[in-house]
Amino acid sequence: MIPALVLAQSQTPPPGGLLGSPLVMMGLMIVMFYFLLIRPQQRQRKEQAARIAALQTGDKVVTTAGIHGIVHHVKEQTVVVKVAEGTMIEFDKPAIAAVHKKD
Repeated sequence: MIPALVLAQSQTPPPGGLLGSPLVMMGLMIVMFYFLLIRPQQRQRKEQAARIAALQTGDKVVTTAGIHGIVHHVKEQTVVVKVAEGTMIEFDKPAIAAVHKKD
């Protein structure tokens, strides 16, 4: 039993280095997650909000439901979209997925 204890005590722990620490690896993963996922989404959200805020009558839009139309009237919280001759649909502004400026 004593030789087993001596052998167990004489073994050195494997070298981990700087990147071997689990805390450092977790920190690096969080930083990568932020720069690869969260930051681009924030930028896209800001750009989309700016496009919706700049909506004007005559802009071509696509809604999140896939409905294509032309902005007929912009209200404070909603947008009236003309989808066909004589057919108007009112959408909430966040339902606008894409904006194509009038030519």
